[in-house]
Amino acid sequence: MRLVSASALTKRVGEMTAVDDVSLSVNRGEVADFLGPNGAGKSTTMMMIAGFLERDAGTAAICGHDVWQDPVGAKARLGYLPAGAPAYGDMPVADFLKFCGRMRGLRRRRQNDRLAEMVERVEVQEVWSRPVDALSKGFRRRVAIAQALLHDPDVLILDEPTDGLDPNQKHQMRALIRAIAPEKAIIVSTHILEEVEAVCSRAVIIARGKVVADAEPQELMEKAAGGRAIRVTVAEAEEARAIEQLRRHTGGAEIEVMDHENGTARVLVRVGDRPVDAADLAG
Repeated sequence: MRLVSASALTKRVGEMTAVDDVSLSVNRGEVADFLGPNGAGKSTTMMMIAGFLERDAGTAAICGHDVWQDPVGAKARLGYLPAGAPAYGDMPVADFLKFCGRMRGLRRRRQNDRLAEMVERVEVQEVWSRPVDALSKGFRRRVAIAQALLHDPDVLILDEPTDGLDPNQKHQMRALIRAIAPEKAIIVSTHILEEVEAVCSRAVIIARGKVVADAEPQELMEKAAGGRAIRVTVAEAEEARAIEQLRRHTGGAEIEVMDHENGTARVLVRVGDRPVDAADLAG
């Protein structure tokens, strides 16, 4: 069953077209990953589908409810985690999530049951009484994910759900997404290839505001077989020197720094058809 549909979504910012004629649909049981570099248009597209941002052209619907013509109907069936995980910073976590439950119209017994489930699933027990502003980035992310899941929506839009989480927390979040995916339509965004491999049934690649590919991850990997890439993890302090060595060993391959985490940099080396010995890269 199609739960998310968008057609010809377009958003302009000044003279720049941030999102350019994007169309897609997501069915129940699908996890679609918006994959692309920072600034590609992923978050802007998600904000429009969520009804958080007005579009310049196009349409979007959640569970058959037009996002702009019937915003209450659409948002009642949507759980949304925006970039930055905004929340009321002076509220304790417990009060914030109870407030979110009341805003969603949950009756007290149902709200208490869902809160108990979220505390266990998202693991916020130890910060339950702390103000949101006093939390680490990782805990703020987990609280924001809890509010998105609290009313058990049919559709989830999660903008970089593992941002700020440590490796164990990322593993737990991916497991959570996999567990709830069969009953929901889920859109996540990331610029990390591991996220696609770990949780997604579809990869929607966005570049410069346009959808340039939409297929199962395995299909995209097979299509790219002639354009091989190798991921290398290096110490962040040695990043510049390591990139110089990688270019030398690969004959000038294209190199992209994907992200930084825990003092390391993850580097994608596009080697194409060049003969490359992985042992040379490890050295």
